Amino acid sequence: MQLSDLKGIGPAAVEQLKQLNIESVLDLLFHLPLRYEDKTQLTPISQTRAMQPALVEGEITKSFVMQGKRSILVCEIADESGVIQLKFFNFYYSQKIKMRAGKRIRAYGEVNHGMHGPEMIHPEFWLEKDIPALSDRLTAIYPKSEGLQQKRLQGVVLQALGLLQNGQLDLAELLPGDWLKQAHLPDLQSALKDVHQPPPDVDMNSLMEGRHPSQQRLKIEEMVSHFLALQAIRNQRQQHQAPQLILSTEQKHHFLDRLPFTLTGAQQRVLDEISTDLSQAIPMQRLIQGDVGSGKTAVAAGAIEHALAAGKQAVFMAPTSILAEQHRLTLIEIFPDKEIAFLSGRLKAAERREQLAQIADTADIIIGTHALFQDEVVYRDLALVIIDEQHRFGVHQRLSLKAKGAEENSMPHSLIMTATPIPRTLAQVAYANLDVSVIDELPPNRQSINTTLLDNKKMPQLAERIEAACQRGEQAYWVCTLVEESEHLRAKAAEDTFVELKDWFPGLKIGLVHGRLKDEEKTAVMADFKAGNIQLLVATTVIEVGVDVPNATLMVIENAERLGLSQLHQLRGRVGRGSRQSHCVLMYQAPLSQNAQTRLSTMRDTNDGFKIAKTDLKLRGPGEILGTRQKGAMEFRLVNVETDKDLFKQAKDLAQSMQKKHPEQCRALIHRWQRQAATLAKV
Repeated sequence: MQLSDLKGIGPAAVEQLKQLNIESVLDLLFHLPLRYEDKTQLTPISQTRAMQPALVEGEITKSFVMQGKRSILVCEIADESGVIQLKFFNFYYSQKIKMRAGKRIRAYGEVNHGMHGPEMIHPEFWLEKDIPALSDRLTAIYPKSEGLQQKRLQGVVLQALGLLQNGQLDLAELLPGDWLKQAHLPDLQSALKDVHQPPPDVDMNSLMEGRHPSQQRLKIEEMVSHFLALQAIRNQRQQHQAPQLILSTEQKHHFLDRLPFTLTGAQQRVLDEISTDLSQAIPMQRLIQGDVGSGKTAVAAGAIEHALAAGKQAVFMAPTSILAEQHRLTLIEIFPDKEIAFLSGRLKAAERREQLAQIADTADIIIGTHALFQDEVVYRDLALVIIDEQHRFGVHQRLSLKAKGAEENSMPHSLIMTATPIPRTLAQVAYANLDVSVIDELPPNRQSINTTLLDNKKMPQLAERIEAACQRGEQAYWVCTLVEESEHLRAKAAEDTFVELKDWFPGLKIGLVHGRLKDEEKTAVMADFKAGNIQLLVATTVIEVGVDVPNATLMVIENAERLGLSQLHQLRGRVGRGSRQSHCVLMYQAPLSQNAQTRLSTMRDTNDGFKIAKTDLKLRGPGEILGTRQKGAMEFRLVNVETDKDLFKQAKDLAQSMQKKHPEQCRALIHRWQRQAATLAKV
């Protein structure tokens, strides 16, 4: 049955439902309520409580328009116990005419204490003959898209529920009955009825917190399907072959001797794990997590050495041209005798043709941005794909790059790197199909970065710190959040700040870099900064990842309240890369929202990326941290990774049991919940 077969659903409503990821009648059943309203009983006006919703009914005793800065329609109603005022800031003339004294009215809304006693602001209301019978179930309120009315959404969900109960929808029970009984959880049809139409005697607290058995039963089914899909991805990967890249002990020592530093114990451990993977004939799929400055690039270079020793190619993809250029310079130092090609979207036509020819023929290492997976790029013999900051690329982009090295039944090895710390619970769920390595140790002599908060008005104090740092021979960043001035945002433009700081510091060499400069201009500025020719670099967030200037000891982030925790942590990681004490100053514009206060105080109180990520998860949710808000990514419909984490072990155990005992149900579960599992299996 199609959505358009339902009453009241035309082409426009079908499109509005698609914005909610509702593409079938069955999807409606899994579109769960945000909250509930109790319209099953009337509350005497005298028993209403402030900040609590209530359904009241009475006779209109007064109705008038109160004049002021804006007109307010006030409707006073009374029952046997008391009086309450209904206030409407937006009203129609016809509404004012209908609300005459002497008429019967019912209203639902949150009660406030006003100057004249209890009041409701813009309540839902019904007059006279339109007053419905009291409901025998709680009223579900659903997430909705723009243009889609709540009443219409409620109506179509109830239609779908009716079709299910009448046997007109095929929705099989896929979880084992004996397991449900043992876990004291309801069957699928009962669970759906309970969440869409809860009885009035339900435990409202458990329902609002998502802990009701019917909600938990649905969440567990979604989790089980998620673990099954990830296991299917892992199984499918093992069907492919990959080139075995084995490094001899002598070759390994030769590589380590070429590095300008000694690997930390954590780097060595992760490199050993990668070596084991690459020696297998199954494609490696490993995620490296490492906080900013932990040395992921050196470990990636160790993986590249394996490919080069076998005479094959390695690709290193970065999200920005600045970061790609940083990797190019680093790898030139480590592999001085190898041919390195560079590809970004901003190369001129002649340069691009030259690089494409080199990639297809003689290049050993290829570094670049998203341009690496475009159609005209042909690789000679691609054996290893490394993707830095993977969450910045969409699923289909990553798939396109891996497909470049794929031959019949063969795929290149994959190494994914991220400096975004991912809490353990989230990593276990999101990356259950990957092998995960963590570089949990910083190089020796690194000092923790001292972070302070400073009101924008206190610029003179900051100027002294910048002057002092530069006089000591150190360097500083000044990060702005916009390239151009905007009337709508308070953040200053980078160009204006550059001019302003030249006035503040006439004796300093000041540079400017932002995303609208050409690649060669950005590269030249960053090279000057790294060489010490620039003392203070004014930049936008293009310097967020990858830029490594050990002499930079001071990071100033203007209007820091506008940035998320992950971005602030990445930016702060640009300093503290040498042995000197480094500092980060987060400038802010008061007043701060509660979320902004939490973000800035978290940054001040800790340098621990995992603690920061945990707070970030609570503030933003898992989707943004992992980049799963991008089209084509796997998302949970019902599950909240942070609040529902106590259910994961139960779901994982059940998934493993079902794989052994109920393989047919496993396939059906994946199909029900994971629409794009087939595509994702290749990623």
